[in-house]
Amino acid sequence: MIRSFSWTGFSRTALCGLLIAGPGLLGACGSPPVEENLTTGPATATGYPVAVDNCGYQQTFDRPPERVLILQGASVGEVETFLTLGLGETIVANTQYYGVSDIPGMAEQVDALPKGGLVLNAAADVPAEQILALRPDLVVSTWSGGFDPKYGFADREMLHQAGIRTLVNPVNCAYGKPRNVTAAEEQTYRTGSTESSLAFVELIGEVFGVPDQATTVVNELRERIELVRQQVAGQEPKRMLIAFPDMSVMNANGLPAVLSGTIYDSVVRAAGGEPSFPDGDWELTGNLSAEQLAAAQVDVLILGAYRPGEDLDAEAAKLFAAYPQWNAAKNNTYVKVSDGIYLGPANAAAIEKIARVAHPTVF
Repeated sequence: MIRSFSWTGFSRTALCGLLIAGPGLLGACGSPPVEENLTTGPATATGYPVAVDNCGYQQTFDRPPERVLILQGASVGEVETFLTLGLGETIVANTQYYGVSDIPGMAEQVDALPKGGLVLNAAADVPAEQILALRPDLVVSTWSGGFDPKYGFADREMLHQAGIRTLVNPVNCAYGKPRNVTAAEEQTYRTGSTESSLAFVELIGEVFGVPDQATTVVNELRERIELVRQQVAGQEPKRMLIAFPDMSVMNANGLPAVLSGTIYDSVVRAAGGEPSFPDGDWELTGNLSAEQLAAAQVDVLILGAYRPGEDLDAEAAKLFAAYPQWNAAKNNTYVKVSDGIYLGPANAAAIEKIARVAHPTVF
């Protein structure tokens, strides 16, 4: 069974702030950021009715949802997916936000969405009574726990009885699911990757009757990722460490939060690297020691922005001073990213940034 990470002492909101403003690419091998404009206009909905089996919950959509609530869930990938598909006008309230993004202009788009006057509860998401009062026709959560009543949230059946459909990002069906977690759901959760981000784009395209539009977006993002893979093929993989200095609250020893496993390792490998701590999990993030960090092989330091205004150049200098034995410190090699290492449509942008710093001779 999936064992959830303990959030004792800090909220999901405090850790992921509501995701997105665009950090640039910096480091020893600085390159200009890749320009992109993935956000598309709305298309004509087709293909109804649409039957969806989402985390074992069966629903039928007779028309595109028109009043969408996106739960916070310490994520930003869901709201970014809606915007990338040109579905922002369907959002009646969005609680996801991060303040910085690897996609130019995305932070501003997210910030401009209506917030619905919602107040998050002690579990850092929208309580049941506020959802019902808002009267959405679709509620989207990044994890199954977003519909667990023990946190004060509305469960899926309660919302269904009120005429409200629900969706969980399929990669996270097993995460926080109170019962009936299948082996397939657990496997999907444990093997999350950039493909998981694209699968959610396809799901939203299906539900909103714009599958061709979703396919176009998915193909473009996948092609960009595959192009990087081809460009770095044959290069010696660089050892890469993803660290978020401003998330040190996640680490019992006060160190920057080191993220590893699933989507994080997938991004690193697509960019021509190997994780310094492969296949890690929240246990690694929460308990990594200074001694482990000192012994790590780090050729490229990937610094994550947690909120706008962070001085990641200064943070890189501090880490390199503390760990001068790293190759990254000796060569002053680091890159700044933000939402692109999480689930969501920004993966391609982050992979391009990282690869240009790690393997500058092939770009």
